[in-house]
Order: sequence, then C-alpha cells, then structure tokens
Amino acid sequence: MKHWIEAARLRTLPLSLSGIIVGSFLAASKGMFRWDICILALFTTIGFQVLSNFANDYGDGVKGTDNENRIGPKRALQSGAITASQMLKGIYITIAVTLVVAIALIYVSFGSGNFVLSLVFFLLGLASIAAAIKYTVGKKAYGYSGLGDLFVFLFFGLLGVVGSEFLYTQKVDILSFLPAITIGLFSAAVLNLNNMRDRASDMLSQKNTLVVKLGAEKAKKYHYVLLVGGMLCAFIYSFFGVTSTFEFIYILAFFPLIKHFITVVKNKEAVLLDPELKKVALSTFLFSILFGLGLII
Repeated sequence: MKHWIEAARLRTLPLSLSGIIVGSFLAASKGMFRWDICILALFTTIGFQVLSNFANDYGDGVKGTDNENRIGPKRALQSGAITASQMLKGIYITIAVTLVVAIALIYVSFGSGNFVLSLVFFLLGLASIAAAIKYTVGKKAYGYSGLGDLFVFLFFGLLGVVGSEFLYTQKVDILSFLPAITIGLFSAAVLNLNNMRDRASDMLSQKNTLVVKLGAEKAKKYHYVLLVGGMLCAFIYSFFGVTSTFEFIYILAFFPLIKHFITVVKNKEAVLLDPELKKVALSTFLFSILFGLGLII
C-alpha cells in the first residue's frame, strides 16, 4: 500500500484540483453551486490525476526514461517496488473507478433528460483518460514530442475551470476563460519546471520535451511567460468583473511565485529546481482558494 500511495504522487493533487475549485467558485458567485456536483467533480479529477501518475510511471519505466540519471525521486517501476504488470492492473482499476464516478457526476449534473450534454461530457471524460495515458505510454506518446504543455493547459486549465463551471450552470461565460487560462499557464509552469529539472536525462532518453527542444535558457524565458501571463489574466478578469478591492486578495498567492521567479532566474543547477515544483503547485492551489473567496465574500 505504501508503494501505491507513493506512485499516486499525492503531492500533485492540489494542482489538479485547482481548476475544479475555481470553476466551482465561479458557479457559486452566480448562485448556482451544488455540493453533490462539487464532491463528484473533485473525486473525478483525483481519479484522472492518479491515473496520469500511474501511466506516467509505467510509460517512463518501461521505456527506461526513469533511470539513474534522473534527478527527481525514484519512481515505482524504476525502484522495482511495483512491477510493470502490477502497474498495468492498477491503471485498469483506476480507469474503471474513475469512469464510474465520472458517469455519476454527469448524471447528477444533467439528469436523464439531456442526452447531448451527457454524451459530450462522457466523451470529454474518455478524452481525459486517453490524455492521461498517452502522455508517456506508447510509441507516439505526446509527452515525448513536446506536446505535454499544451495538453496540461487544455485539461488542467480550460476544461478544468470552464468545464466544471458548466456542470453547475450549463452555460459558458466568456470571462471565465481568463482565470481558466491562469490555472492552465500555472499548471504548464509546473510541468515546464519538471522538464527543466530532467532536461539532461530526458535528452539521453530521447524524450523530446519542450524544454529539450528550446534549450535551457529559452526554457527559462518560456517559464517567465507562463508565470507573468497567468498573473495578467487574473488581473484582466478582475478589471472587468471586480466589485470590491477584497477580490484582489489572490495577489497574496503571487508573492511566492515572484520569489520562485527570482530563484529560476538565478538557477545554475537543475537539481535545485526540484523543491520549486511544490512551491508553484501549492501557490496555484492557494490562488484558486483566494480567487474564489474573493468572488463570494
């Protein structure tokens, strides 16, 4: 059980939950929040994230990408704590459980009378499962061709925020895309940071992440764009929709990001980037909470 918990990488959950939290707060600000939808959405997202982590462990493990050259913590397959066949079974079980929860979420949100919306979100659920698996699994894994950032932006940001708000309201608010972009860019920053840390070992394993393609210095500049772009989108949203200065309380979450920004600027050793992953992920989670509280208080 200990090894499975480690393979689930629970420290990644706050980041994946951030989009659902923001979407739920947006719905609450419109008076359309429901606890049943919220709880099921959170559990569905946890399922997708755990599935992604298992699949990532399996994909990089069987390809040999997770080896002694990797800087981060040892993965389950890499250490031998979990075999490839056991991880596959874990992946199948996680898919089954997540699908059941996702179907319950769709039913609670749309009922039995809205077949079209139910079908759309069921297909989005299948797409989320496919995206979680295909990041590192298979010969055409998109994480090995530099497309990981795009998928993280789309699924963690746009689908996470706008999609979860739609479950409550069954409407698309154009302004909601701004905080969705913020969450998407911050999430992509976490992945970019991970890839900056692993750049040397990824190059040896022919894992052509965006960082490998850009090079160390351009990857830093790209990182700055992600962070600053995310902050700007939050400010633009507040400019259009602010009703009180308290709504800007989310700025508190930007201070650790600014400190992180300075750390990346000065960084010369990839190994020192590892602790920064948690800082950006937790700052994103803090932003989602503070941004939401600013909307409803």
